[in-house]
This record gives sequence, C-alpha cells and structure tokens, in this order.
Amino acid sequence: MAAPKTSFYYSFLVLPPDQRRAIIAVWEFCRAVDDAVDECDAEDALPPREAVQLWRDELARCFAGQTPVTPQGRTLQPFIREFDLPRQAFEDVIDGVAMDIDHDRYETFDDLVEYCHRVASAVGMICIRIFRCTNPKAAEYAEYLGVALQLTNILRDIRGDLERGRVYLPMEDLRAHGCTVDDLRKGEVTEPVRRLLAFECARAHEYYEKAIAVRPPEDRGRLVAAEIMRAVYAETLARIERRGYDVFGERVRTPKPLQALIALRQWLFPS
Repeated sequence: MAAPKTSFYYSFLVLPPDQRRAIIAVWEFCRAVDDAVDECDAEDALPPREAVQLWRDELARCFAGQTPVTPQGRTLQPFIREFDLPRQAFEDVIDGVAMDIDHDRYETFDDLVEYCHRVASAVGMICIRIFRCTNPKAAEYAEYLGVALQLTNILRDIRGDLERGRVYLPMEDLRAHGCTVDDLRKGEVTEPVRRLLAFECARAHEYYEKAIAVRPPEDRGRLVAAEIMRAVYAETLARIERRGYDVFGERVRTPKPLQALIALRQWLFPS
C-alpha cells in the first residue's frame, strides 16, 4: 500500500512499516468519509445523509468483527484490534463531517473548536494509539495539534470553501474586525480582511505552541511523524503571513522539496 501524496506524505515515510500501513488505512477511511459530503455532487454519489449513514454502518461492522463492505473498511479492520483503536474517535470524525451538511457558518470560536476536534483532533487520538504513545499528555498534544492543523487548513482554503458556500471563520471574529462575508467573497486583502486573517493566524500559532508545551518528552521519538506534520503546516501558515494574508489567489502550498527537507530536519534535529 503506497503512502498517499498529501501534506502528510513525508510523515508517513518515517514510520515503521506496521504503523505506516495502519496510518494509511485510517487516512483512507477518514478521507472516504470526508468525500461522502465534499464530493456529493459527483454523478454516482449518494445524498450526503445517506452517505454518512453508510460510513456509520461500516464503522459498526469494523468494530463488531463483521465483514466490511468497502475496501477502506476491510483494510482498516485488522488494525483496530492490533492497535486498540478508539471507536469514539472514529465516531467523532463522522460527526464532524456530518456537521458540514447542516453548518455553513460558525457563530463562535467555541463552535469552531468543536468542529476542529471532531475532524482533526479525533484523528490525532487515533494516531497516538498507532504511535504507541505512553504518556497521557499525548492526548492533550493531539487535541491542540489537531486544532492548529485544522485552523491552518481553514485559512489556506478560504477561497475554495467560499465557492462551496461555507465560511469556517467565526462570525463573531468577522464582526470584531469590521469584516463581512461579502468582503471575503471579493477576494481582496482590505484592511479589515487583513486584521481578521492576522488574528486567525495568531490563534493558529497559539495552538501550535500549546501542542509543543504539552508534548511529553518520553514520547518525542514516537511522535516524530506528528512533529513533521506540525512543522510542515506551520510553514504553510508562515507562508500565508509572508504573502500578506492573500489566500484568494493561488493556493498557498509548501513545496514538496521543502516538505522533504522539513521532514529530514525533524528526524535528525527535533525541535
């Protein structure tokens, strides 16, 4: 099974083979759940609610020892017992994806954090089992890092989300910085937009710092894959800032060669 070509690619490569296979199985399952809503306009796609229920049923089969009906479920199932993967975290992921059916706005940051926990931090809770972390603080690390990664995704993908009719930035933050959804739709970095995005970038940095602060030293080696993800996404966040918060033109990316260099640095010289 090849590692998928994502921002997580180099993180997967540093893992031992058994952990790499498990992480990829989890990633493929969660990606399929996410696509059930994000790709619902495809010609052969199920209606979103039916698709989400399909994955709830598939997850139940995986944990009940029944035969899964999807390739993703069949690949995932053996790793559930091998790594004692937490069912609630998978349920949280499905619940988070389902939020996209009914929510295209988030009023408060607390509302958004709940979403980030479900679609990102919950995946981290699965990963720390696969990494075989031993300190309970690893769960706090996964929680904070998941929020930081998702906030970075939200900032990077503002234009694409707007095209889907979604705004993840909290409405209370828009109002506080004198910004409107129409301002974002115009795709111009006006002063209110700049203030808003600078504020949200600072908030993402805060969550990266919180993750580092609670990172258990004895699990540092086990968390190297997560640390590569952190460093790559932190670089993407820095690129958004260096671009003057212009997330409306070409999508902000960390080039693959730089991702590889970041991964090597984290592997050889942990920060």
